[in-house]
Amino acid sequence: MSSLPPAIFLMGPTAAGKTDLAIELAKTLSCELISVDSALIYRGMDIGTAKPSAELLEAFPHRLIDIREPEDSYSAAEFRSDALAAMAEITARGRVPLLVGGTMLYYKALLEGLADMPAADPKVRAELEAWAAAEGLEALHRELQRADPESAARIHPNDPQRLVRALEVYRVSGRSMTAHRQQQGASTAEQLPYTVAQLAIAPAQRHVLHARIAERFQLMVEQGFVEEVEALRRRAGLHAGLPSMRAVGYRQVWDYLDGTLDRAEMVERGIIATRQLAKRQFTWLRGWPELHWLDSLASDNLPRALKYLNSVSILN
Repeated sequence: MSSLPPAIFLMGPTAAGKTDLAIELAKTLSCELISVDSALIYRGMDIGTAKPSAELLEAFPHRLIDIREPEDSYSAAEFRSDALAAMAEITARGRVPLLVGGTMLYYKALLEGLADMPAADPKVRAELEAWAAAEGLEALHRELQRADPESAARIHPNDPQRLVRALEVYRVSGRSMTAHRQQQGASTAEQLPYTVAQLAIAPAQRHVLHARIAERFQLMVEQGFVEEVEALRRRAGLHAGLPSMRAVGYRQVWDYLDGTLDRAEMVERGIIATRQLAKRQFTWLRGWPELHWLDSLASDNLPRALKYLNSVSILN
């Protein structure tokens, strides 16, 4: 049996039921919750992120929710540092960290560590974002194919945040992101110092998830999603190019408020963008090692999860 302390990862695509299962586990086990979600970090972004209610968060606190303003940036490296600190505090109290969310890059950073990349350069980033606005993301992807073909193969041509970051690294340092990673790699010291049980939950049938996504987006709109984005737009310094406002759903509502989409188009595109997010999450998860899957529609997921955790000695 490993001498490392235990931790639990609960992963899955958006709208799969991760939070509900996490709460059931928290009721049953001596564990505390840590959010692994790049949108839930932002204050004031509640409806469009499907953030747990204030009442639920009071009863079952989640660390790393509401830790940044929407105007702020937040990197995978910052997440790793914050999550490790939270995990250490939880472990020191004799409890088990339960990390729940769907931002797969954050899980990867936590498990494997991160290569030492150049710091962000606001001037270079602004130049790249202006280039993307003028000529389209395809121009950035072609440039990345020339400068860093390995990263270009990994990064989708319609992923502005990762495209800009990869080109920013190249322009700031003169070396590709791939070269930085190859030079450093993830050292043994960076590996996660925990014995991790990895759970994933999703409906066995993809059409069920698609129906859930559509229903949830419609409900968000009914609950005031548009009004939430209207309030955000009134904040000084907040603009459509920020990572927070490029979050799924928010960019579509922003376009609607700009008048470039009508309401029906906004809803349709928001649902499509959420499905695309789920597809990317599934792509990550299909290649994830040592993953124990649960079906969202099963009635016995809690006992199944507990049986698995016991089998890998997390509950011992």
